[in-house]
Amino acid sequence: MPTRSETLARATELRMMFEAQGAALVEPPILQPADTLLDLYGEDIRGRAYVTSDALRGEQMLRPDFTVPVVQMHMAHGAEPARYTYAGEVFRRQESNASRANEFVQVGYEVFDREGPAAADAEVFALIAEALRDLPVTPLTGDIGVLMAAVAALKTTKARKNALMRHIWRPKRFRQLLDRFAGRAPVPATRKALLAGKATTDAPSIGKRRETEIQHRIAALRADAKAPPISAKEVDLIGVLLDLKGTMPVALERLYDLCVDLPQITDAVDRVAARETALAARGVDTQSLQFQASFGRASMEYYDGFVFGFRADSRADLPAIASGGRYDALTRQLGQGGEIPAVGGIMRPDLMLELEGAI
Repeated sequence: MPTRSETLARATELRMMFEAQGAALVEPPILQPADTLLDLYGEDIRGRAYVTSDALRGEQMLRPDFTVPVVQMHMAHGAEPARYTYAGEVFRRQESNASRANEFVQVGYEVFDREGPAAADAEVFALIAEALRDLPVTPLTGDIGVLMAAVAALKTTKARKNALMRHIWRPKRFRQLLDRFAGRAPVPATRKALLAGKATTDAPSIGKRRETEIQHRIAALRADAKAPPISAKEVDLIGVLLDLKGTMPVALERLYDLCVDLPQITDAVDRVAARETALAARGVDTQSLQFQASFGRASMEYYDGFVFGFRADSRADLPAIASGGRYDALTRQLGQGGEIPAVGGIMRPDLMLELEGAI
């Protein structure tokens, strides 16, 4: 295992590589206000981050990643276009896998640029691929935006589409909701009783939800029960999309075939095609580059377009050696009225050193 000093030395080398590309060095504080992350991800983030409190500043979190504070900083003070780099510790709770580190170093590169998003995607990917070229790793790409476009095109209620959008990054829950909205899953007996007005309780109200909020939720469930099911054809097309994988040329051919039945995804697929062209112009072998439509759905929830990861060929136990993607919507959420296309990626210098030691 590499020592901390070896990891920090490699992190400095990688950071300097990005600085040589014109990136400005940024160092967000380790303690971050919890309210921003809670607003973005809800209470789920508590299961992945270390939370503490401050008498004056309220709830704080040990930095779970760099992207959110970098976006906040850029949207408040940044010029355009802009490139940033950073190197430092992040902290993630590991409740199900004790072998994974709960504190590790990330080195990242973030690009904020309104011109040529495909070129920016290719720039980030190609720079990271170059840094990893001597390691036994395999890249994998995807695009969350294609699935988002398919969900947005469903002929169903806005509430259902919003629910599916919220759970895109939770594949099991997404599938459960899709089956329920399609009438393919049985309605639980407790929900049947609730919808029929037969569920009663004299238990005291001790949670944070008010009675009016509970009644609003019941009304929403009853309205959903009256909505017609999502058609079997639409559900099957979503299933075909989720299962789609192959090299970039093969995947693009299949995606354009899907556009015949799902024309609303055409713009998103065109962006995938433009990215392939930009990657090839950067020297990336797109003929062998793998694409999976479902890739990235277990990543941070701010990705809404291009996603990528590099996995160790013979170490399935290791997390991604590098990963990243596009997060345009996050700049809109944190921009206080402003927004700018943005893409970034991170590398794990400790894992890079570990792989080098095994060669």
